[in-house]
Amino acid sequence: MNNKEFIAMLAERTGYTAKDTQKLVNNMVDAMGDAFQDGNSVMVPNFGVFETKKKMERIMVNPSTGQRMLVPPKLVLGFKPNQAWKAQLKGGQV
Repeated sequence: MNNKEFIAMLAERTGYTAKDTQKLVNNMVDAMGDAFQDGNSVMVPNFGVFETKKKMERIMVNPSTGQRMLVPPKLVLGFKPNQAWKAQLKGGQV
């Protein structure tokens, strides 16, 4: 499902126009991005938790040259679905 299809489906379900729905989604994504920049997690009820995790620095080896390089630490975004979604996906139901 691409962005246009998602916005159209969400607009139909909520009764808002596609333009208003797009603004709402953009504002939600911006707010989530601000929370991630601050290192906070975002919980979406009945869906799951988006959280930032810090990956420690590590040594990487280039397979073609054998050269070792130090990869600096970085923040990555992770998602944990809630238990109900995990159970549905595991059972093949959605």
